[in-house]
Amino acid sequence: MIRKISHQQMGRSNRGWLRSLFHFSFAEYYNPDNMNFGVLRVLNDDLVASKSGFDTHPHRDMEILSYVVKGELTHGDSMGNKSTITRGQVQYMSAGTGVAHSEHNLGEEELRFLQIWILPDQKRHTPAYGDVKLDWDLRSGKWLHFASPVGGGASVELHQDANFYAVELTGGQHIDFEVKTGRQVYLVLIEGSALVNGLRLETRDALESVEESLSIHVDQPDQTAHLLVIEMAKG
Repeated sequence: MIRKISHQQMGRSNRGWLRSLFHFSFAEYYNPDNMNFGVLRVLNDDLVASKSGFDTHPHRDMEILSYVVKGELTHGDSMGNKSTITRGQVQYMSAGTGVAHSEHNLGEEELRFLQIWILPDQKRHTPAYGDVKLDWDLRSGKWLHFASPVGGGASVELHQDANFYAVELTGGQHIDFEVKTGRQVYLVLIEGSALVNGLRLETRDALESVEESLSIHVDQPDQTAHLLVIEMAKG
């Protein structure tokens, strides 16, 4: 089963310094019929103005990843971590028993990043933070597997049975993604345009697939497509 979700159908907010698309119920976008997709609880596509951001605030019992699309994201937290990541780089925070953090755009250009929350396999994990500064070329024409369950072999290890992949395709390129029995995926077309199982997806659109493998094709020679896939157990 496959379902396309147009970015026009998503929740949204505009606070001036922050403009967001909400893939699932969040903040002022409350939708009890769109709370999650399996263990994927939050996926916000955020645009943050220069010299602004999220001041220190608490989290607990959530696996949180941030994937930068453009600009720079600076993180600070109550564990003493501070780091800045840029395009294609990832930060990970396991909030566990509780942590406070801030996220700011200290750069000169607008920041765009995907903020993603995954429900953990259990509560009260020890809080942890890390960031991954992977070369962009690692996702050029092939899947970059950058997050996995603990022991799954990816750079980021999650307290949950979920896997994250990114890829960039150019005009004429094609790639498949296998979705096995008992599994499901959530795909985001971050940038560009592509056909996914014959469905046209444009920038910021998404797609749900349950037990149905994906065939992705950039059919326009002057186009590119930058995609994110989150794979997890069906549920």
